[in-house]
Amino acid sequence: MTSVLDNPHLVAGENDDGGEIELRSDTFTLPTPAMLEAAANAPLGDDVYGEDPTVAKLERLAANLLGKAAGCLMPSGTMANLAALLAHCPRGGKAIVGHESDLYVYEAGGASMCGGIVYEPLANLPDGTISLEDIAEACTVDRTDPQIAPPALVSLETPQNRCGGLPLQLDYLAEVAQLTRSHGVALHLDGARIFNASVALGITPAEIAFYADTVQVCLSKGLCAPIGSVLVGDRAIIAQARRMRKMLGGGMRQAGMIAACGIIALTEMTGRLAEDHEKAARLARGLARLPGVRLNPGPPITNMVFFRVRDERYTTRSFIAAARRRGVRVEELGHGRIRAVTHAGVSADAVDRAIGVFAELLAPTGR
Repeated sequence: MTSVLDNPHLVAGENDDGGEIELRSDTFTLPTPAMLEAAANAPLGDDVYGEDPTVAKLERLAANLLGKAAGCLMPSGTMANLAALLAHCPRGGKAIVGHESDLYVYEAGGASMCGGIVYEPLANLPDGTISLEDIAEACTVDRTDPQIAPPALVSLETPQNRCGGLPLQLDYLAEVAQLTRSHGVALHLDGARIFNASVALGITPAEIAFYADTVQVCLSKGLCAPIGSVLVGDRAIIAQARRMRKMLGGGMRQAGMIAACGIIALTEMTGRLAEDHEKAARLARGLARLPGVRLNPGPPITNMVFFRVRDERYTTRSFIAAARRRGVRVEELGHGRIRAVTHAGVSADAVDRAIGVFAELLAPTGR
């Protein structure tokens, strides 16, 4: 039987070998050799009993980096977000979310299904924010009225994926935090890519997380761990979220093998994210020179490039298929809009090769 260690193509590395260029998502990153070594040598215990020392180390590390008191390792960001909502919201309570948020669009309505929680989706503005006026209106209810689902939580996302990978500004987070607290409503931050936001804004992740009651950070996107997210917050809410994790089937045993990769992700991989942002800017500059391509919403700030193709020879889907036949993988995200995500598995040379493929397809004799 062949192991991951036996196959270099299953270990993180930039694809300079002329093979397929994977730009669909940074979820395609692969664990580094250091992660695999750490996983193989991690001290282990039963985490359901709270006795896995490597998990405990990861949770402390994540909490410290985000300026919170406690953390809980989750199998996925979806479970971390769901556990946070279940911990904050009573059955019949209302979670105020962005209509373009991953939590609302891509997480299968879990809070309604599992927790009897009502989503109230509010419009995301082009910069990923939700207007303060809309949040205030959603929070301002007569809590004595038995007809009303009382608001319990506001959830924001940074960077905001479907709004171009844009990070939320600190002054906006501060205003939302002040507003939610004035209404006795919790603030949850889906910070799946919070380290990308931190790099883009030139501040620490703790400065971003400061305003939220709970924050989830994903280890398995641009940070290259094979699995896992961590939810952080104060000790009481994390204890409640840990109970929700168990209820959802997320209690894990010798999870230190996962946590060891997460520790490497948080200690060795955050510092290189600026490279991904530069590669995204490189890709965007190349795309902007091509006929029929329009960046949408514009030049990238993090590691995501969004663009539309206006060429009568192609639909969005047929252009994606044509690019795939030539070895470049991208995907539609939003009607008629293509997303390309740079990450540790995509070199600057691969970005240039991808631009070349797009140029060939859009040339007068393309296809």
